[in-house]
Amino acid sequence: MEIENNGTQSCEIEVNGEQFRYLQSGSGPPLLLLHGLLGGSFCWRFNIAAFSQRHTVLTLDFPGFGECDVPRQTDCSMEAQALRLSYLLEKLELGSVDVVGSSWGGAVAILLAARSRKVRSMTLAAPVNPWSDFGAGRIAFLNGRLGKTLLRLAMPVSRPLHLTALQRMYGDPRRVSPGTVDGYSSRLLRPGRVHNILNTLSHWEKDITALRKAIPQVKARSLLIWGTRDGAVDLRSSEPLMRAMPECDRALIEGAGHLPFEETPEEFNRLVLNFLARAKA
Repeated sequence: MEIENNGTQSCEIEVNGEQFRYLQSGSGPPLLLLHGLLGGSFCWRFNIAAFSQRHTVLTLDFPGFGECDVPRQTDCSMEAQALRLSYLLEKLELGSVDVVGSSWGGAVAILLAARSRKVRSMTLAAPVNPWSDFGAGRIAFLNGRLGKTLLRLAMPVSRPLHLTALQRMYGDPRRVSPGTVDGYSSRLLRPGRVHNILNTLSHWEKDITALRKAIPQVKARSLLIWGTRDGAVDLRSSEPLMRAMPECDRALIEGAGHLPFEETPEEFNRLVLNFLARAKA
């Protein structure tokens, strides 16, 4: 365990022979932050301080992402990550936890909540779900032989494209803050990372089927947060998702894209903290 300058602890723990990495800060009821597919704990840099004032915040790097390197053959599917999280919660003996998850990490949170009654509440920022087909064509292409080959060749030299790709995730590209591109790039270009990404994509269809079955089983109170300019997960999919989960509300952030926790962090933090206060009442 290492203590960083801001008082955040950098922690590593072995669970079932696999290494987990997470940041821990604050005090109070445990709050687990789950990043999206190409992210890591870095994604929550504008949120941790606000959440830590009321919660013990655990900011995870999923195995195979962020700064948590794993062998190339590691199963990085949503289902595998949710199972790992359930084991992690048991080992840490946290009791009930609140979860904030973004996109792919939001889908993992849903699978975790369906499996584990330890999840008390979920805040899901544009979670991947069965009713959004945005990006389905790209995923199918990357699961083909040509797509896999091109991604393996292109990823090591993709750094000049990262700013453009990130700007497309924002409702207003001018709100990409200094250091954001470098933060993502340093994690995307780690050795073996392209293999972890391809492994995740190879399980995509199976994971979506698992999500469809898991969503009605969720008992945790939930809040969906969507940017009105999200181009990655269809805002319209939030309607059937709300109908399928009990005690589910929705909040929209006008003009934000797919990463509202980065693009409009003050509004995002306010929505999350207000929801968590209501969920405890």
